[in-house]
Amino acid sequence: DNMVKGILEHFWKGQERTQIEGTINIIPGFDGFCVGNNRELKRLLDVMGVSYTLIQDASDQFDTPSDGEYRMYDGGTKINEVKKALNAEATLSLQHHNTRKTLGYCEEVGQATASFHYPLGVQATDEFLMEVAAISGKEIPEAIRLERGRLVDAMADSQSWLHGKKYAIYGDPDFVHAMARFVMETGGEPTHCLATNGTSAWEADLKKLLASSPFGKAAQVWAGKDLWALRSLLFTEPVDLLIGNSYGKYLERDTGTPLIRLMFPIFDRHHHHRFALFGYQGALRVLTTILDKIFDKLDRETSETGVTDYSYDLTR
Repeated sequence: DNMVKGILEHFWKGQERTQIEGTINIIPGFDGFCVGNNRELKRLLDVMGVSYTLIQDASDQFDTPSDGEYRMYDGGTKINEVKKALNAEATLSLQHHNTRKTLGYCEEVGQATASFHYPLGVQATDEFLMEVAAISGKEIPEAIRLERGRLVDAMADSQSWLHGKKYAIYGDPDFVHAMARFVMETGGEPTHCLATNGTSAWEADLKKLLASSPFGKAAQVWAGKDLWALRSLLFTEPVDLLIGNSYGKYLERDTGTPLIRLMFPIFDRHHHHRFALFGYQGALRVLTTILDKIFDKLDRETSETGVTDYSYDLTR
């Protein structure tokens, strides 16, 4: 937050602002999945025909092509783009809890601002796109509406496998908020929601979200706790699935709770950062990842010949 604010102050301070109606700055925040997520954001905005600047776009730097051409710091947000971003009508942040100082500065220079907890899942993506549409004056095109419908169709197809599943979710505050929301959209229960750097404001915000759904009423929010605390919780109040980063593999080993790696950092698997979690298509990938883990566990538990293989089904 301080870094982004400092960069904007450096290039904007003392400059005259001439607002360009309908233009938007997007601040993705610190995102380990920026390669896939930023490209998905840009694709959605391009399909809508929005005039935008993606602040701190690191998407091309983590998968620079190996094609014989040497590139130093490929892609990124150009200095001239940052300077022109002063004239945007609005700045939107995708990390509500981690960009408050930056958005405060944007308001000081005369821009409208809004913040989100990651556009992950149906409702979260709806809210982000509707805000973009309201500011830019652009309609959400049929192509994006179809993507939404396909996601809802996929969720309905798999509802019988997802309904009532209990989850423990840990990581960045905005990620935990977004993932808990999406889990509830699938009929799951985010039993434990933990963010080591979560604040009391984050805790109150998430509790309000959880209370709004019957799937979240029994959920517990743990601000400032670590994975050692979560390890104890998994023994005393077990869940079906664990969602977080690579550090959770030790909890998976100790408690037997299957780990779904969807949060930075992921050290022990390759290329996850290349695929989006944002938007309707990103949510479809998250949905598929959760289902794969459920089915993998089911196959393991029904693979013993003559004992449990009566449920080792070809079709799930």
